[in-house]
Amino acid sequence: MTEIRDIEVVVFDVLGTLVDEPDGIAAAIREALPEAEPIAVDELVALWQRHVEDEQARIARGEREYANTEVIDAEAAWAVAERAGIDDPADIARLATAGQRLAPWEDSVAGIERLSWHFPTIGLSNASRAALLRLNAFAGLRFHQALSTEWAGAYKPAPEVYRLALDAAACEPERVLMVAAHAWDLRGAQAVGMRTAYIGRSVGDPPKDTDTFDGHFDGLAALTAAIVPQ
Repeated sequence: MTEIRDIEVVVFDVLGTLVDEPDGIAAAIREALPEAEPIAVDELVALWQRHVEDEQARIARGEREYANTEVIDAEAAWAVAERAGIDDPADIARLATAGQRLAPWEDSVAGIERLSWHFPTIGLSNASRAALLRLNAFAGLRFHQALSTEWAGAYKPAPEVYRLALDAAACEPERVLMVAAHAWDLRGAQAVGMRTAYIGRSVGDPPKDTDTFDGHFDGLAALTAAIVPQ
């Protein structure tokens, strides 16, 4: 069994790692379009995700001023509404908040609770401050501290984002473990000296053969067993 020792603080990605983001967006689209076929919903989810990824990439390249996820999600909702023919402003406004109503994976709530008995835990998310507050409440995620990348005015994997967590942890980077289902996220954490643990999720970004993370786990129970002193 993989063991990761000498950890003081555990930092979690939220979107995709602890909550099922695509399914939550799909649920909001089905709410607005109850008669939509599954394939149509899948296409609209893909449209939403492309918009978010493209706009965050534009911000990273300096082609757009920083805008938080509430702004970008509202744009994505309007794009979906235009494609699907949704014209009720109330329905579009409700759709824009889909990212605040994402269900946790089955091991997320209990896993965070178990780890929180042994380590300070931090949620580090691209979600805006207000969206992260509501998402954590909806999903039942209970960190000791929740940090939005909005405080850094950037999105992961910008190094200043991970430094938010390091500043909060107030210990050496090699004693802080970043946990994520996205290999690109873990590479960003590695770049500032953090330890890394990959959690396999169906919606994540799997590691490449060249990645050298401290551990690969199929869930939070396995992660807990690897880092909690016996």
